[in-house]
This record gives sequence, structure tokens and C-alpha cells, in this order.
Amino acid sequence: MPTNQPPAPTGPVVIRFGRLGDTVLLQPLLHKLHQRYGRPCQLLALGDWSPALYSAQPEVAGCIPLNSQAGPIWMRPQRLRAAMALRRLRGSPFYISEPVERTRTKIRPMLALAGVPAEHCSFIEDIPLIEHEHWVDLLLRFGDTTPAAFRTTCGALTSPVAAAPQLQVSVAERTDRDTWLHAQGMNGRTLILLQPANKRTMRWNGVRATEDDDKSWPAEHWAALARTISQRLPQAQVLFCGSPAEAGYLDFLMSVVDAASPRIEAAILPLGRLKALLEIAHSMVSVDTGPGHLAAAMGCPLVVLMGSREPQLWTPRSGSGSDVIVLGGLPGTRRVDEIDTAQVVNAWRTLRWRTAVAAVAESTAEANGVYSAGCAG
Repeated sequence: MPTNQPPAPTGPVVIRFGRLGDTVLLQPLLHKLHQRYGRPCQLLALGDWSPALYSAQPEVAGCIPLNSQAGPIWMRPQRLRAAMALRRLRGSPFYISEPVERTRTKIRPMLALAGVPAEHCSFIEDIPLIEHEHWVDLLLRFGDTTPAAFRTTCGALTSPVAAAPQLQVSVAERTDRDTWLHAQGMNGRTLILLQPANKRTMRWNGVRATEDDDKSWPAEHWAALARTISQRLPQAQVLFCGSPAEAGYLDFLMSVVDAASPRIEAAILPLGRLKALLEIAHSMVSVDTGPGHLAAAMGCPLVVLMGSREPQLWTPRSGSGSDVIVLGGLPGTRRVDEIDTAQVVNAWRTLRWRTAVAAVAESTAEANGVYSAGCAG
């Protein structure tokens, strides 16, 4: 083969420099492209979460690591390595799911350095927008496009792809989860997960001021919610979840909870372990953030608290049909702290819980008069 010719195509290459939730929402697109081209995708995404998210997904053959898009490409060895990885894949169809400005300044220079032909690329910026369209639906329309070089060899799908993410857990992740639960003394307990923080919650020097974070729900509300759930399901384990950067915030929340009971705890969870816990969890309550999208993708019944975003565009979707209840969001709500605790408790109670055992336990608690006045906002 002449040196100036691209190598033979492998699977499609998908590029998305988003956060955790954005990467979860890619799954239907990746699945569609896998079906269309008959080969799994390579994924170039920011952060260290892509390999854990897609560890058990047949539609992803591999993830190209990239921790930052900042700075000149020549001064960032990891960006150079990513470009070289793309060079080895330059015979493949490329799907770039990024806004115009980032594509112009970050991605096109990388593609040029990698020698990716323009006729091998499709850009989501070229897809006409539909008002109030959910991001997943836009991605699936994007997945119907075909780069010019592949239009004679790749046809459209004859069967639809589910317009909701659905993720799986690897054997290693299940083993890690079960070992961790045993070590924590939580084996066999019904798990209710609470996700109080989002990326905006944390600053480089601590917790962001509440007025600067429209997704922040007051600590007193989280504490009241945790106590109420624990009293309604006294045998359950209520677990505040967070990343290592959120450890101090979780400690603060636990001090507000002021619970002597080991049935309310906090845990720093690697993403693979969180994913595996969500596979078996009874339910989750989360602010509008990546772990909420992950919960829905794992089939975990979910209540999500939304601030100044449109639910039509960003509501987490469940590929398994598990419940997702959204509270707040535009146009009626601009800040999560406008939502009172009673609303959240009531929404959580209306979820179709994952296990009949938990529902029976709550009915028993209610019959015995176990209910907390702490659910008032």
C-alpha cells in the first residue's frame, strides 16, 4: 500500500470532549454505528471514565485516553499521543460530536495532524437543530449520516436503535462491588444511593458558594431526605456517593445528618464500582449530573433534581424502562434549592422500585407509623 494512502478501515471513530453525563448519552449513537458498520467503535473522550463506562459494551472496541484539551497540541504529550492513535485509524469513518468552536480550535488541528481525510469525517455541527430535541435524539440523527468516502459501502439500518442509553457491568466490576459491600458490612442490604454534588459544587479551594451553583440542594434538605428514607425503610442502607474531589463535601453532609445509625453513610466510589452498585440499587436521588444519567442507563429508578436546564433536552433516559422522575427545570424552576424536601420524598415514593422486598418493607414501616416530620422543606 502506498504510504500516502489511509490504512484499511476498522470500526467508526467517535470524538466527544464532554463530561460524564455526555459520555453516557453517547451509548445509543455508538450502538447505532456498530450496527451500521458491523464493527465496534473507537472512542476519543475526555476524562478517565470512558473505559469504566464502556468496559462491558460490545459497541466499543477501545478508548483513547485524553485528560485535557487545553493548551497547544505540541506542548501536550498526551494530545500528541491521541493524534498518533487517530493516525493509525485514519482509514475509518470519523464522527465528531462537538460544537463548532471546539471543533475548529481543538479537533480539526488534531485531525489534520493525524492525516484524517476530510471525506472520512461527519460533524454534528452540520445537522439541522430541532427545537426542544433531546440530545440523544440529535445524536441518533447524527448516526444516520455517512462520511462521503463510505456512502457507497454503508447503508442505513433497517431496524431502529433504542433512544436511551443502556450500560452493562463487567465480571470484574461485579466482583469488586461484592467484595467492597462485604468489607463494609453492607452485603444483602437494600441500597438507596444519594448523589448530592455535581462538577460545579466543587471549586479548586473547596465548596462553591450556593448562590453560584443552580444545581446545589441545601445540606439540611439532603440530611432530612436521608433520615426520612432510612426511617421508611429501616433495613435499607442509605449511601451518599461522591468522587474523591467531593470527599470533604460528603463529610460536611454527614455532619449535618448527625446520624448515629450505620444505615446512613457516605462513600467515595470509583466509577466502575458506582456503576456496579447502580446495577443492584433499589433507587437513586441525584442532582442533574453524570451519575444521574448513569443510574438511568443502569436501570436504577431515579429522581433527578434539575435547575436552569430544559428537561426536554437533558432528562436522563433509561434503556431498560426504569422510572426517571424529574423535579424542577425550566421554565418553572431556575435553581434546585427551589425544590422542597417533601416534593423529593413524594417523588421517590412513587418510583417503581426495583425489588418487591423493599416495597414490602416500606409498607410494613408505614403500617407501624414510622414516618419522619423531617420531610418538610
